[in-house]
Amino acid sequence: MREKTKLKIGEFSKMMQITVRTLRFYEEKGLLTPDEVDEWTGYRYYSIGQMQKLMDIRNLQRLGFSLDEIKGLYEEDSHAPSIQQLTEKIMETEEQLRQLIARRNQLLDWRNSRKEMKTMEKFSIQSLPEIIVASHREVIPNYAAIGPMCYEKIGPEMQRLGCKCPPPGYCFTIEHNKEYTPTDIDIEYCEQVEEMGEDSAIIQFKRLPAIPKVLCMKHIGPYERMGESFVELFKYIDEHGYKIIGQHRTCYIDGAWNQDDPEKWLSVIQIPIE
Repeated sequence: MREKTKLKIGEFSKMMQITVRTLRFYEEKGLLTPDEVDEWTGYRYYSIGQMQKLMDIRNLQRLGFSLDEIKGLYEEDSHAPSIQQLTEKIMETEEQLRQLIARRNQLLDWRNSRKEMKTMEKFSIQSLPEIIVASHREVIPNYAAIGPMCYEKIGPEMQRLGCKCPPPGYCFTIEHNKEYTPTDIDIEYCEQVEEMGEDSAIIQFKRLPAIPKVLCMKHIGPYERMGESFVELFKYIDEHGYKIIGQHRTCYIDGAWNQDDPEKWLSVIQIPIE
């Protein structure tokens, strides 16, 4: 009788284009054990027939079946999913597809929004819808402290509270000082979220009404030069006969969290007008 062909694990790995590490993992899972293990050397040998089994395993993986599910098929000697199992996998795939399409659309909206923000005119008139925000108010030593306040305190707390922010993301600050001061700035940070949450010592949730008409102005550069933009903005308001009817917001598009060079930071000042 002719002796059947046996392949060492390395040879089997090369022919089947799969790593030895993966083969050992399949063995640990009890999914594809070597046809023979030399008791003296520990060498693992695979048979020609196991090539087809490996191909079937990998095809089932590509179709979304987990290793545990595949192992179950072989333990039941079916080696192929039932009509019900295929139907369930189709439904899972359709749900994943819906989620991927929703993610793609959100990413497209976010990208397009950022493109529009980058290319919009220096001044523009917009309307702001009613939104829910996560709010944090404190007195900070200077404008440079805005960044650390956001990503060291507010960000982790919002994550802890499970806040979900709709893309493309909208965050802004409101200054509550009655007059300009470069230090001890009473500032409120607001970030749009999908739903009202439970207040904490750091974050409070509130609903902000829609604003039918706001004058927006791009500010490029560090926050310390924001005064120059306000001079230009109020001059524009006077020249066009607008009347300010509410507190201004400073919306942050690009900053220290995404851009090392302060000269490339992008903010938008928003002032309610009529």
